[in-house]
Amino acid sequence: MNQLANAFSDVEARNVTHVAALDIGSNSFHLVVARINAGSLQILYKVKQRVRMADGLDKDGYLDQPAIDRGIAALEQFADSLRGFKPDSVRIVATHTLRKAHNARDFIRAARRVLPYPVEIISGVEEARMIYQGVAHTTEDNGQRLVVDIGGGSTEFIIGKGFKPALMRSLQMGCVSFTQRYFKNGELKSKAFNRAIMAAKQELEMIDRRYRQLGWDVCIGTSGTIKTIISLAQEINPDLKNGTLSRNELRKLVDACVKAEQLDKLNFKELGDDRKPIFAAGLAILLAIFESLDIQLMEFSMAALREGVIYEMEDRLEHQDIRERTAESLAVRYDVDTEQAKRVLNTTMVLYHQVAEDWDIKHEELQSLLGWSALLHEVGLQINSRGVQRHSGYILQNADLPGFNQEQQDLLATLVRFHRKKIKTSDFPEFSQYRNEQVQRLICILQLGVVLNIKRLDDFLPQIKAKAKQDKLLLEFANDWLQNAPLVVADLELQAEYLQGCGIRLVVR
Repeated sequence: MNQLANAFSDVEARNVTHVAALDIGSNSFHLVVARINAGSLQILYKVKQRVRMADGLDKDGYLDQPAIDRGIAALEQFADSLRGFKPDSVRIVATHTLRKAHNARDFIRAARRVLPYPVEIISGVEEARMIYQGVAHTTEDNGQRLVVDIGGGSTEFIIGKGFKPALMRSLQMGCVSFTQRYFKNGELKSKAFNRAIMAAKQELEMIDRRYRQLGWDVCIGTSGTIKTIISLAQEINPDLKNGTLSRNELRKLVDACVKAEQLDKLNFKELGDDRKPIFAAGLAILLAIFESLDIQLMEFSMAALREGVIYEMEDRLEHQDIRERTAESLAVRYDVDTEQAKRVLNTTMVLYHQVAEDWDIKHEELQSLLGWSALLHEVGLQINSRGVQRHSGYILQNADLPGFNQEQQDLLATLVRFHRKKIKTSDFPEFSQYRNEQVQRLICILQLGVVLNIKRLDDFLPQIKAKAKQDKLLLEFANDWLQNAPLVVADLELQAEYLQGCGIRLVVR
């Protein structure tokens, strides 16, 4: 061993960043750990825990305690793997079940006691976008792709080329939810398959025509459900190209299920006990997809949502944030006065940097969301200048915003909703990642950035000094500037009244 003691001693160590993505799915939780080395992302290992959270979602949209307990137990299993990771090197994203659960925040609060990282609930379209990124970064570019991912509670459909998705949808059908509706007792009757297939086709009616019109060169399936079905297709047709699937094999698999009559009687070598309970539902959904979209052949990709999250984290570490492109797209779509938006942004950031530490809002995420709110606060002008703050807030609350998780979108919409007039804290959504006190202080800064630029003029404002202490904010304007700006003084006095509504005392001199 002594001869190895100095091995690699002359090899220069590289600066390596470790990152992790955890996908809280309706059926399974998936953890991916990777490292970024010399600009290259390398997957180190993957861990999966079967949880079936969607089984605990009742008809009223509440997650039962056993499902929450199963989820927390799974997170406890992942805790050791994430020990020592920096906060900005871990992303936890939650999909359909927590999107639908009215008590999702009960789970999130319990999760924070196990893992010191925020849980992001992402929209269906955002889930679709990240799934596509996972596929795009890990498969050969063979022209336009159709990507299909069947999850426990929803199924995502994406058409894209290269790294750019062109069409994205998330439909409310998944292998866990369809199992509950059509195959709950393990019976594999022809009638149950027909009902499940018809229900899936009814969902697909919303997208099938547009997707067929746009077209694709290659169809790629992801997720454990499709992987299992492709493995079984290989069993019944050994001549099938490895990792592919056609409609013919799907029909044969349905026939085999109906012949077996019961799940327990299915005798496929590649059908494990963990996948068996939801297999029939996944098969029905996939057959409906093939028939509705007229798919001839599907290939399988191992990459999915968590890989997409990991690759996007690499982009963000390189400062190529998809959210910047989203904000730019909104500015163009709603004809934002970009010069005014930049004035408000500049003033807002000047104030923010001076008070961020004292007000406990010094965080890159909060700074970014405040900045985007400054840039986008006037998107509602396209609807009406009267009540612009309500129109802007509505647009940002309901638009598809690639790159923003649900809580980030809620905060962005809230900041913009109250960028002028009175601040009604009772109208704030319930946040799990941000404190109401932080939200109020961000709104205060944004309101001042807006009111101080009400004249929409460059080089109008002097140097401004800002100091914050608890609930007091002091603004000082250089060179007795306020003495010659009576309208600004009047505006700031009115602004002070608005801020009193959320307990902030504005002092100006």
